[in-house]
Amino acid sequence: MSSGLIVGMTGASGAVLGVRLLELLAEVDREVHLVVTEGGARVLAHETGRDVASLAPLVARVHLNDDLFAPIASGSFPVQAMVVVPCSMKSLAAIASGHADSLLLRAADVCLKERRRLVLCTREAPLGLIHIENMRRATLAGAIIMPPVVTMYTNPARIEDVVDQIVGKILDLIGIDHQVMRRWT
Repeated sequence: MSSGLIVGMTGASGAVLGVRLLELLAEVDREVHLVVTEGGARVLAHETGRDVASLAPLVARVHLNDDLFAPIASGSFPVQAMVVVPCSMKSLAAIASGHADSLLLRAADVCLKERRRLVLCTREAPLGLIHIENMRRATLAGAIIMPPVVTMYTNPARIEDVVDQIVGKILDLIGIDHQVMRRWT
């Protein structure tokens, strides 16, 4: 299996988490493919002042979300894992129901059908029953639901500490060694 990775960013708040993940993945020897939804691009600009093109140097390739002919849309394209960070409730619902009408959703669907690691960093609070049911359905299909929850035992002093702790958990889930977060000892 290739060590390639897919990172998807959707229109939920938390674009800084996706950016930080891409920064850290750029430091390791992995081929990273990025796909950003239209809402994800708008949130990225609003929350970070960056556009999708500014992320291109961090990845092997940026894919357009409407390009269903992209290699990551196929199960024959080998990847180790996919992370959707942040993952909106809309994207969660589509993934949980197999509604794969965009590249991001198709790539997630492929990860599930090929039994590859799919991490969904869902962003919403409070959660309604529909959200919880969609998380349950996605989990039963093989996804890992990883809400970006703040850990207080690390005594974070800055937002960067919180971001690194969350992204460190994501890196753990996709099997990437790192020294980014503080671990419980």
